[in-house]
Amino acid sequence: MGELKKLVEEGKIKYVGLSEASASTIRRAHVVHPITAIQLEWSLWSRDVEEHIIPTCRELGIGIFAYSPLGRGLFSYGPTALKELEDGDMRKHIPRFQPENLEHKKILYERVKEIAAKKGCTTSQLALAWVHHQGKDVVPIPGTT
Repeated sequence: MGELKKLVEEGKIKYVGLSEASASTIRRAHVVHPITAIQLEWSLWSRDVEEHIIPTCRELGIGIFAYSPLGRGLFSYGPTALKELEDGDMRKHIPRFQPENLEHKKILYERVKEIAAKKGCTTSQLALAWVHHQGKDVVPIPGTT
């Protein structure tokens, strides 16, 4: 952070952001130089950041860039399609995408699907809207294929 602070002071960079940082790391870094934004995974499926990281960012006035707001494809394709990932797909190695874990996510997906139907939208649209409406300090950054 000290080196990044120097780069800001030299006018070589304008802002400093962090990716996948813990609340304690954010606090330690912010003392050295203000953090402008944090990039982290946040979706209806991945909400562990809400306990410590999101409150820390809000307390310190740090913007939030939420990647994978569609649950790494869960809310786009559903759990059944994700059971058959291609060999080169990185999700194949993530524990939550293993078939035994996807069965548990089917309940969540079906509930989101029901709500989306009532709202007249897709599960992807609902999941993206949910992240978007978490606050004016949140910018969802969905991936594209």
